[in-house]
Amino acid sequence: MAGSNGKQKTVRDMILSLGLIGIAAAVIYIFIPHDDSTPDLPKVDYRVELLTARRAAPYPVAAPEGLSGSWKATSVRYRGDQFDAWHLGFHAPDGEYVQIEQSTQKPSTFIDAASQGGKATKTTQKIDGRTWTRYTGGRYDALVLTEKGATTVVAGTGTFARLTQMAEALKMA
Repeated sequence: MAGSNGKQKTVRDMILSLGLIGIAAAVIYIFIPHDDSTPDLPKVDYRVELLTARRAAPYPVAAPEGLSGSWKATSVRYRGDQFDAWHLGFHAPDGEYVQIEQSTQKPSTFIDAASQGGKATKTTQKIDGRTWTRYTGGRYDALVLTEKGATTVVAGTGTFARLTQMAEALKMA
């Protein structure tokens, strides 16, 4: 019986230690400032890449003109060695993501990658005299235009109204 009293003290001491650690963790969590908001995405200037892409690409490269200042360009790249792929990503005013993708790659492969699994619907819409096809079901909804040896995809997490707003602002040169 003499040994059981020592075991009880050890268990009790462990429980007390865990309790103190829990209290210390709670105090640290409450009193140490932390930011749960979304990080501020840096704005990128895409003018140089756009000029480079427009000189190098075998198709008219699309970029928006006339969007409000609340649209923030967040990513840009042109890869001539990868099917002349053009990418321009935006943080929309409502916090959603919208991207412009263009490429000379086989349309079905390119559209699948740009929409991340989207499938064509029977819905089309005319924007600036061009017929765009809606794609849904992937990670992104998308508007797709295939013409002049290249495929253009406006895709993102935004609504079709937001994607249409971007597509309407595109100027291809």
